[in-house]
Parts: sequence; structure tokens; C-alpha cells
Amino acid sequence: MSRDDTHLPKALQGLRIPLIASPLFIISVPKLVIAQCKAGIVGSFPALNAREGEGEHPLLDTWLTQIKEELDRHNQANPDRPAAPFAINQIVHRSNARLDRDLEICVKHEVPIWITSLGARIEVNEAAHSCGGVVLHDIINNRFAKKAIDKGADGLVAVAAGAGGHAGQQSPLALIQEIREWFDGPLALSGAIASGESLLAARAMGADFGYTGSAFIATDEANADQGYKDMIVESGAEDIVYSSLFTGVWGNYLRGSVENAGMDPDNLPQADASSMDFGTDREKPKAWKTIWGSGQGVGAVKSVGSAGSIVDRMEREYLAAGKKLAAEFG
Repeated sequence: MSRDDTHLPKALQGLRIPLIASPLFIISVPKLVIAQCKAGIVGSFPALNAREGEGEHPLLDTWLTQIKEELDRHNQANPDRPAAPFAINQIVHRSNARLDRDLEICVKHEVPIWITSLGARIEVNEAAHSCGGVVLHDIINNRFAKKAIDKGADGLVAVAAGAGGHAGQQSPLALIQEIREWFDGPLALSGAIASGESLLAARAMGADFGYTGSAFIATDEANADQGYKDMIVESGAEDIVYSSLFTGVWGNYLRGSVENAGMDPDNLPQADASSMDFGTDREKPKAWKTIWGSGQGVGAVKSVGSAGSIVDRMEREYLAAGKKLAAEFG
């Protein structure tokens, strides 16, 4: 397969397939990120997943050291099949009191790809650029996309309808089309990208990458409850509930987990953005501890396996779908 990605920043070139694994709250840990990168796609985790006890050395520093050392060992042993780079997600929200410290740690480790969420800030982009990092900012509409680029982001993650966790409501067809009218930089699409066919569709629409999260929950390396993994496998698009109740931001969740928490998924109250809290002492109310996020693409996930097996499957599907369409247009 020959794919021209020379227009992209170097950190985003040469992936096995054009796919970025999205950062999953709690679930994305070094074991998963390393497996994703070794499989040839960008692996990522939220900086806030690394939470140490009071007085302990910053766990984020430890995790980044672990990831870099393991990927370096892999690359030395496999010079013809090097790992893809990793990304760190920074929650750029006023309640994240750890942000400045985490930025310093990421600069120290020269993190190659930064994914920013819930606010675009010039100083965060400048921190990333100071160590050669590329910034992708996630957005749910064209207005936010323009603000992010104006404030110095290098690229965008378009979070469309059907994405897991915090998600927009716009059709990916409309969102990508509007962004591509004015922006020709790096662009990833999030929203039910769980198969090679959907990845090809994202590329056909004009995205440079697919952005996949939910499929990686049902993996051996994911830091997720076995019940969560099994529910991903057992669910389809109709089992996804869109609600603002759990974080104050609209997002998609597994219907079964809402029901298991004793709530009616068809009659959930709304919450507003003022209830968002990303402080270090954040705790979900007891009833919400097992509310599990997921996107509408989970129907493509048929079993729990390794992260590498997800990439293998998506690559096979991507190539087969591409060849099928190529025959039509050839």
C-alpha cells in the first residue's frame, strides 16, 4: 500500500494505517499505549490518568519514561518495523490544577504529539512547540475548529456524532466538509470509527486519520473491568445513550451500564458545563462509577483480544475495502 503523507508533520508520517488511538479516561495506560504504538498506530493516554499519591514522584514522569524506553527497545530490535509515536492528551479546563506541572513534564520528555481537549490555549500550544511537538485539538463544530487553529494548534480532531465519551452532534459528512473548505492541515475524524471500512470512509471524506477509542476498550491491555469489555462486545449502536448528566458535557455511554446503575437511560436529567471538574480530587458519585463510555461503532467489535489484533483486523478491512473501490473506479 502506497500512501502519500508527506504533507503531514513528520511525527504523523509513516503509520501502518492512518489511525490514532484516542485517549481513554482510566483505560489508557502504558501497557495499552505501548501495544498500540508497536502495532504501528499512534497510541495515546490522558495525562490525568497518571495519578500518584500525595508526596509521591509524579506518575506521569514515570509513565513517559516507561513508554519511551520500551518503544526504544522495540525499535532497536525491529529496525524494519519501528513503533509509531505516542500522544498525550491534556485537558485544558480551568478545573485541571495539574495542567502547568504536566506541561513541564511533557516538555521534558519531548512528547511528539499533544492532543488538547475542552479549551484551546495559546500557552499550551507554545509549550508543545517548544519541544518540537505537534498539537491536535479536538472540536465538535467548525467554529471551535477555527478558534483552535487561530490559537496555534497544528491540526484538529473532529469529534462527530457517534463518538465515544464526549461527543458532538454533527454528521461527520458535514463537519469534515466544512473544515476542509478552509483548513488543509492534519485532520482526524472521531465518531464510530471501529472498522477498516469506516476508516476508509473517513479518508474518502478528506480526513487524514481515523480516531478510534471504543474498540480498544475490549482489549487485553486496556485498564477496564472485564464486565466493561464484555459489554462492548455484546453491544451495538442502538445500545448507546447520549447524555450530559455524568460530566456536564454531552457524551455517549453504554445503555447497559446506565441500567446497571439503577437509572432509566431514556429519562436522564441534564447537567450543564458548570458541573465539569477535572481537579485531582475528582470522584464520580457512587452511582456513576460504573457508567461506561462508548461510541456507536461497537457493533464492529466481536471479541476481546489484543490491541494488535484490533489493528490487524482494521488493516485487513481497510485494504479490502480500498481494493474494492479501486476496482470500481479503475
